Amino acid sequence: MIQIDGSQGEGGGQILRSCLALSMATGRGFCISKIRAGRDKPGLKRQHLTCVRAAAAICAAEVTGDEVGSMEVTFVPSAVTPGAYHFPIGTAGSTTMVLQAVLPALLRAGHPSRITVEGGTYNKAAPPWDFFARVLVPLVNRLGPTVTARMERAGFFPAGGGRLVVEVQPCEEAVPLTLLERGKPTGHTATAVVSRLPRTIAERELAVVRERLTLREDQTRIQYVENAHGAGNAVCIEMGYEGITELFSCVGELGRSAEAVAREAADEARAYIASERPVGPYLADQLMVPLALLAGGHYATGPLTEHATTNMRTIAAFGGEVRKEADGSVRVFAMG
Repeated sequence: MIQIDGSQGEGGGQILRSCLALSMATGRGFCISKIRAGRDKPGLKRQHLTCVRAAAAICAAEVTGDEVGSMEVTFVPSAVTPGAYHFPIGTAGSTTMVLQAVLPALLRAGHPSRITVEGGTYNKAAPPWDFFARVLVPLVNRLGPTVTARMERAGFFPAGGGRLVVEVQPCEEAVPLTLLERGKPTGHTATAVVSRLPRTIAERELAVVRERLTLREDQTRIQYVENAHGAGNAVCIEMGYEGITELFSCVGELGRSAEAVAREAADEARAYIASERPVGPYLADQLMVPLALLAGGHYATGPLTEHATTNMRTIAAFGGEVRKEADGSVRVFAMG
């Protein structure tokens, strides 16, 4: 049983999700304590509980501590069973974070799977649907599997109600991923996603993005969401290059101006452009577990976030290795 201190490093739900993915794929059980100990409301929230129960359902795991507020969970997996699964979070918690926990093991499960997750698709401090579909899934597919994803309904805080459907066709033999250069730009675009809010919010956001990124009007668009359960807004800036697509976003929230939301997303995009490296800070973190569980990889990125360094330690606890090279690139070794 691998012992994990859930308060280490970034000290949030990322440690739990990575442990679940690694445990499912390797067959090694773990006990994680002090879950989210430094957060305002420590312990498992509904979306973390959904991660645990989703992972347990897929690999018939023996679990203790799977309840809201729990500070300690033990997880002992059996074999991963591919198939059709449906996981409703029950709140506006992040659907893409649930997929972080369960998708990696299904990439090497031998048979196809279909995963439906209901909850939030645009969440603060979580990868939005657009990042998952436009950035992460294409890179996973370059490793060998075939993953397709669609959003049947958007979900915003606090109403939730979003619905993602992901289909997975594992590959017989994965190939390493190398991302050391971006290549030439192929196009930058910005989208303001709006549900049940005035059009002027989106117009103000896109005006800020155009000014800060020197985009033309035809490079920006407003996306109206017709079927969401509640009001919401997000700005997504997509940066296309020959070798990679990156995306930076910010989710609107009550009491925060449209201009502030747009500036945050635009400034992250500007920092990425200036870095001249292909892999942004959030992607650098989220690539580690899939690469470790498939064929490994090597990518150039900027300074690692605390989420990324925590992920490196978590992978090491399960017997893997992720190394920051002298030139600043990251090398992920396949766990076999």
